[in-house]
Amino acid sequence: MFSQDNNSLKEAIKGGAFLVDVRTPSEFAGGSVKGAVNIPLNTLSNQLAKFKNKKSIVVFCLSGGRSSQAKSILEQNGFQNVINGGGWRNVNQVVNE
Repeated sequence: MFSQDNNSLKEAIKGGAFLVDVRTPSEFAGGSVKGAVNIPLNTLSNQLAKFKNKKSIVVFCLSGGRSSQAKSILEQNGFQNVINGGGWRNVNQVVNE
């Protein structure tokens, strides 16, 4: 089961984290987190410039699997400030608290 430390997630979101939904565009269109951008996992490596100079980055998907991969890709490219928010509903709940 995917577990997430919602305290670090809350702090990042309150601090204006860059919210990234790594699901497909059609999944994203079906509902996501307010203020999030859709950068599908399969295009992430080509869009690293969008992550430059972000204080913190929260990646999420449906259940936490793809966002875990996204976190690894970003960390391999030098981004240290990445939080795996897990499923988008979890992130949405935190955003709306």
